[in-house]
Amino acid sequence: MDKATVIAHVKAVLDERMQVAWAAMEAAQESANDQGKSSMGDKYETSRSMGQLDRNMHARQYEQARQERLILEKIGESDTPTRSAAGRSAIGSLLETTAGWFFIAVSLGAVKIENETVIAVSSSSPVGASLLGKEPGTFFEFMKKQHRIVALH
Repeated sequence: MDKATVIAHVKAVLDERMQVAWAAMEAAQESANDQGKSSMGDKYETSRSMGQLDRNMHARQYEQARQERLILEKIGESDTPTRSAAGRSAIGSLLETTAGWFFIAVSLGAVKIENETVIAVSSSSPVGASLLGKEPGTFFEFMKKQHRIVALH
């Protein structure tokens, strides 16, 4: 598994999420703007408010994906492997473990890359936090089981 491939794939997933959220946000805004004033003023205001709530929800989703994309931009694709000074895992590390592949950067969950499943986790998530600062050969807990880190990539 190549770290640059993982980063490129995760970026593509985030780009797609951003596009979907942006389109949904624009559609919700358009819908709210198109609500014509009816004879029942309350109905108009309720529909407009609902449209605005939808727009705000999609705007938050877009912003979250954009922030996660910025995190990936900071991770150097050429810095293989990403480790702290002591040869330990850090944000941007791709870890090969007995539980599978983990990428510490953003929370996307399981993504399929080249017939392999990579679990993208945030460093602030419980499993991400338990992986930070670990060396190959050390253990961590995932899904209530002990697993070993095989290698850092």
